[in-house]
Amino acid sequence: MPKRQSKIIGKSPQIVKIRELINQVAGTNLNVLICGESGVGKELVAQELYLRSPRAKKPFVKINCAAIPRELLESELFGYSKGAFTGANQDKPGKFEMANQGVLFLDEIGDMPLELQAKLLQVLQDGQFSRLGSPRDLKVDTWIMAATNQDLEENIRKGTFREDLYYRLNIIKIYIPPLRERKEDINLLINYFYKEFRKEYPKTRFQLTREIRSYLEEYPWPGNVRELRNVVQRLVILRDWQTLKAELEMRRQEGVREYKKETPAEQPAPKKDTEETDQEELGVFLPLKEVKRRAIEEAERKAILSVLHKTNWNRRKAAEILQISYKALLYKIKQHQITSS
Repeated sequence: MPKRQSKIIGKSPQIVKIRELINQVAGTNLNVLICGESGVGKELVAQELYLRSPRAKKPFVKINCAAIPRELLESELFGYSKGAFTGANQDKPGKFEMANQGVLFLDEIGDMPLELQAKLLQVLQDGQFSRLGSPRDLKVDTWIMAATNQDLEENIRKGTFREDLYYRLNIIKIYIPPLRERKEDINLLINYFYKEFRKEYPKTRFQLTREIRSYLEEYPWPGNVRELRNVVQRLVILRDWQTLKAELEMRRQEGVREYKKETPAEQPAPKKDTEETDQEELGVFLPLKEVKRRAIEEAERKAILSVLHKTNWNRRKAAEILQISYKALLYKIKQHQITSS
């Protein structure tokens, strides 16, 4: 296979090891289980494995086991024959057939129902299955990769995931650590995404200052690489660092509060001598929830208005940039009383 530049960006020992493992595994057909928090780049690792393998010119088929209702997931995976159920007016191939000779990427495998896990296990063991409503077995040659942000061993203990399926999938395990545990990768990722979006939006003149970089390097990134990418994209397009910084600070404080909920409570401070002192100190302030609500509304309004100006009030384009639906944007424009005047 010709060498290609990896899209797994980073210089941390963990990322260097992942790139090495990808190169070792790409020439095999061993089942791969990719683990890590949401947003770390599990699908990107799967695509790197695929693109470096002899199957690179064959299909790469993805299915999100959490996004499809359980009653539909079986037919999506295995397909169905005409007449299998009401509305099945013709044969339909499933994801396994579509991925024949290629790769099937099972995202969020931890959300797959138990009864379907048994059928998946059978395919992994025999390399064959049948469509719903068909007695005929179909053979497939598919490289299986699965991903999860859950602790599958804990799920096994709870009885929500099959132990035998786990060991079938977990032949090669690739764990991607969260971004907060590999801070040396953050600046490289910032540069990568900055170049990507400068190329996509060449008219922007936004410059990443040392102050912005320092803040981003120290931010804990609960949404990991996906969140970092979105932040850089917004900076390039909106060029409103102060608004974005305020939003990140609120999210950071939310994280601190969640952490405190999980730690033993501190002893309450002694009460003041008089109720009058309390009233003097507290009466002039808004409740924190109200402060937060107002700050979020103002930040949201500014972000929407800025994007609308930059897109010349092309609301569909603005919705795409803001990563919300067109109807949601129309609702928010009305909610915040945003006008073009």
